[in-house]
Amino acid sequence: MGRFWINVIGNQLVWLCAVIGAGHGLRWPALLAAALYVASQLALSPRPGVELRLLGVALLCGLLVDGAAAGSGAVQYAAGNDPAWLAPLWILALWAAFAMTLTVSLAVLQQHLYLAAAVGLLLAPLAYLSAARGWSSVAFSTPHWHGLAVLGIGWSLALPLLASCARYWQRSAPAASATATASGERA
Repeated sequence: MGRFWINVIGNQLVWLCAVIGAGHGLRWPALLAAALYVASQLALSPRPGVELRLLGVALLCGLLVDGAAAGSGAVQYAAGNDPAWLAPLWILALWAAFAMTLTVSLAVLQQHLYLAAAVGLLLAPLAYLSAARGWSSVAFSTPHWHGLAVLGIGWSLALPLLASCARYWQRSAPAASATATASGERA
C-alpha cells in the first residue's frame, strides 16, 4: 500500500477514534491515535521538518478556529476542556493529524488555494456535523447554521494558509534522503 493510501486511511482512522471517543467522554483515543499516526507519517516523510512545522501551524489554527467556535457558544464539544472556550485536546489531535495530509493526500490544495478555501468552507463543517449526528461529540446551538458558519469561515481561512505553508516549506527544504546522500558524498 502506497504512502497516499496510508495517509488517507490513517487520517480517517484518527478521526473515527477521536469522535467516537469524545462522544463517550474520552480524550485518550484521539491522543493515542493521532500520536501513532503522526509518528508514522514523520517516519515516512522525505521532509519531516516540513511536517513538524505544519503540525505547529495546524495546532495554532485549531486553537483559533475551534476556540472561536467554542467561545462564541455556537459549538459545544464533548470531552471538552476547562475553560470551555479553549479548543479540546481531542480536536487539537485531529488538527495535528490533518497537518500530515497537506503534503500527501491533500497536496493538490497547495496549487489551488481557492479550492482549499472552498474545501474549508464547505467540507470541514460537514465533518463536524457528521461528528455531531453520528457520535454526539459536537453539539450546535440553535440555530445550527451559526456554528457551522463559524467553523466554515475559520477553516476557509486556515486551510489556504496551511496549504501555502506546505508549498513554501516543501520548496525550500531538501528531502531527507537527498540531504543524507549529499552529506554521505562529502564524507
